[in-house]
Amino acid sequence: MIMRLKLTTFLLACTIVFTGCSASGEEKNEAAATQAPTNTEAGAAVSEETWAPILESYRQFTIEQADTFIIETEKFVTAVKGGDVETAKQLYAPTRMYFERIEPIADALGDLDPNIDARENDVEEKDWRGFHRIEQSLWEKNSTEGMGDYADRLLEDVKLLRALMETVEVEPSLLVTGAVELLNEVSSSKVTGEEERYSHTDLYDFAANVEGADKIYQLVKVELNKKDAALDEQIGKGFADLEAALSTYKSGDGYVSYLDLKEEDTKKLSQLIDALAEPLSQMGTILEA
Repeated sequence: MIMRLKLTTFLLACTIVFTGCSASGEEKNEAAATQAPTNTEAGAAVSEETWAPILESYRQFTIEQADTFIIETEKFVTAVKGGDVETAKQLYAPTRMYFERIEPIADALGDLDPNIDARENDVEEKDWRGFHRIEQSLWEKNSTEGMGDYADRLLEDVKLLRALMETVEVEPSLLVTGAVELLNEVSSSKVTGEEERYSHTDLYDFAANVEGADKIYQLVKVELNKKDAALDEQIGKGFADLEAALSTYKSGDGYVSYLDLKEEDTKKLSQLIDALAEPLSQMGTILEA
């Protein structure tokens, strides 16, 4: 059954304060109210027309990511079905990044997220499929034997994800909650090394989640700055610091194994996530649904 995301219409909170005293002051208030500016700098609600291009930009971003996700998954599936273990291993983590950037959309589509991304024990054994099922075979068994059907179903699920994205109503509240949820993904499984327990390619997922959250922030940045410039600056610095730290673990076009990180490395990343998470969560308060 096609699931449709239902989110409330999103408006920026507005507070307009008028001052006055005496009868003549009341007349001034009335005139001021008539002439009061209606733009967001004065705190007035942002119109649907203002939000429309922001939401459309996010929709286009997610569609582009999903389209490329299909192409890269097809390559991965071809390698798996062809028994090419090394090529499948090389394609595994970079392919998943397209999905990790747009998980807020996938989360809105029922079982598609677990079908594509469930880890062992997240679902019943009989229902476990997707990337991590194949990951286990590639790294634990160094084999693709018995993975052909799982590979076919993975590609079917990825194509279904793209098709059902047309049914999702992208509203501003999705952007605000989506950014926070992506960062929560990082803190709950990526920075702990739990996500990619066989391949240890967690930093690819980590980076992609951060990129997805940052994309949302960049889209709402102008409106956020109008409401709270200090918060905007704090969030921008948080993303910059986290991305700079991640860049030190780059290896070619990808990232080093999670096993290469020392305790001080994971501690530093965790602290940077925490430093960003708090102001990012405030973004939802400033841009109230």
